[in-house]
Amino acid sequence: MDPGAENLKMPSDERDNALKPLDPKVVSEKIEDAEAQRPTWSGRMEFILATVGYAVGLGNVWRFPYLCYSSGGGAFMIPYLIMVMLCGFPLLFMEFAIGQYTRLGPVHAFTKICPLLKGVGLATVVISFVFSTYYNVLMSWALYYLFNSFGATLPWISCNNTWNAVGNCSSGFTGKNNTKLQSASQQFFDYRLLEKTNGIEEAGGLRWELFGCLLAAWVIVYLCIFKGVKSTGKVVYFTAVFPYFILFALLINNVQLPGAKNGILYFLTPVWSKLFEVKVWVNAAAQVFNSIGIAFGSMISMASYNKFNNNVLRDAFIVSFTNSFTSILAGFVIFSAIGYMSHIHNLPVDNIATDGPGLVFVVYPEVLSTMPVFQLWAPLFFFMLLCLGLDSQFATVEVAITFIKDEFGPEIFHFLKRQELLTLIVCLICFILGIPHITQGGIYVFQLMDHYAAVVSLMFLAFFEVIAVCWIFGVSRISSMITRMQGKKPNIYFRLCWLLLCPMLVLCILISSIAQYTPARYGKYTYPVWAEWVGWGISLVSIVWIPIGAIQEIYNNKGSFLQRLIKAMTPTIDLDAEVWELEKQNQDNPVSETWLTSVA
Repeated sequence: MDPGAENLKMPSDERDNALKPLDPKVVSEKIEDAEAQRPTWSGRMEFILATVGYAVGLGNVWRFPYLCYSSGGGAFMIPYLIMVMLCGFPLLFMEFAIGQYTRLGPVHAFTKICPLLKGVGLATVVISFVFSTYYNVLMSWALYYLFNSFGATLPWISCNNTWNAVGNCSSGFTGKNNTKLQSASQQFFDYRLLEKTNGIEEAGGLRWELFGCLLAAWVIVYLCIFKGVKSTGKVVYFTAVFPYFILFALLINNVQLPGAKNGILYFLTPVWSKLFEVKVWVNAAAQVFNSIGIAFGSMISMASYNKFNNNVLRDAFIVSFTNSFTSILAGFVIFSAIGYMSHIHNLPVDNIATDGPGLVFVVYPEVLSTMPVFQLWAPLFFFMLLCLGLDSQFATVEVAITFIKDEFGPEIFHFLKRQELLTLIVCLICFILGIPHITQGGIYVFQLMDHYAAVVSLMFLAFFEVIAVCWIFGVSRISSMITRMQGKKPNIYFRLCWLLLCPMLVLCILISSIAQYTPARYGKYTYPVWAEWVGWGISLVSIVWIPIGAIQEIYNNKGSFLQRLIKAMTPTIDLDAEVWELEKQNQDNPVSETWLTSVA
């Protein structure tokens, strides 16, 4: 459709008014009014640290190093970095631009950008809310280990404890391929921290110590975000920066340990033949997508608190680069320690290397217990995990709070009066919903939720988000948004990525995820059929809003089905597209370049 068609049908006097140059003072006043109605970050550094803190999470520590090692070592860096440049960086730039331009959370932003797929915005809020209910459980584990790391000896290094199973406990690391013996560290995690049952069918009792840790984790989250971006912006100066001090300190310590070199070589040695496997490229794209946090709505929410002319291109580059750098740095830290473990226990590296929670809550605690001055390294490591997780938790909770304020702001604040109470209620609800994860059978609930919410649902949401923005809303409109904010349109590299490469890559990830689908598992435990159905129900909780939103939008429109569909695909966001189009057709009265300069 011609964006200027409607204005060309106007009477001549109205069209002449539309053609008048836009007064820079008027535009500036409108921007100031919008920023006054919505709080903004105190400075650009706060926004960068908040988004870096969200992107850099536990996945950088427990997933990337193992994925790199198992997918070709140093050769994996090639598909990984290519995917960062072709998919991660452009899509992050796009999400930042949407949030900053609309100054809205994902629900209302997508309603304006693509009414047909407005359900994508609500789906991102739902998946972030679901994610926040169980992600803080990891923080409760980190707190539990932190509290237990201050003793003269670490409780996970011996088999002389009441929770150890008699006959199959080894005080030394046994390796993941040993089916007869369990390490003391594994038994501490299974039988002391979790007190796990035999399956999801056996819920068991509540783990009261973990209940206290989970409550403490939510109290910390609340105290960090209860003032909105004003408080979060101050906290991230510490939580986003401190982990790097620990990572560098651990790296300096680890590389001096015997066997560290062998571990790093396992991590980096290229297996060039892996580059010809499609799965490796799909894994690289999926890692970039999940690590940066695209399609969770968090980046859009945080960018909505930016000033209108903030340089989102620069910020997207910083976040993308820092996220990749941290993943590689964590790989050196983890595999230097695994090499040391391989040396002292005389086990091959691939018998120790693993991914997921087992790496940071089983393998690495065992490494820490054998390090010199473990009384220092153990508390620092688990405090680092706490900081990494809290940053991500801040952002996911903020998505829900932003949605409630945008949708029900006047009604909510009529009763609650203060934002602090709204934040408290959201945190309290998330805490209550997280309680099933800290029962004795909670680990099975956690694994089920994580598999179906963070893996299955996310790929569908990412696909429809890219379709809604890149194809239906259109690259030209994205460019107009960025031009209005930055003073120049994005270059051909970004436009090509949005138009072709990103949609194709996301589609490949989605198809591959479906083709390689495997039911959720926890170790050797296989979930019953009813649990699988519950898992798919968890996925549908977020995905279902996409077709519901599309059906509602088409139903509410008038005319034939084709007219309704066209209307549903027409954005309602003000891009001044009509003025830009009329400028091309009436060179005697162009849009003032001063206006562009003032906005940029």
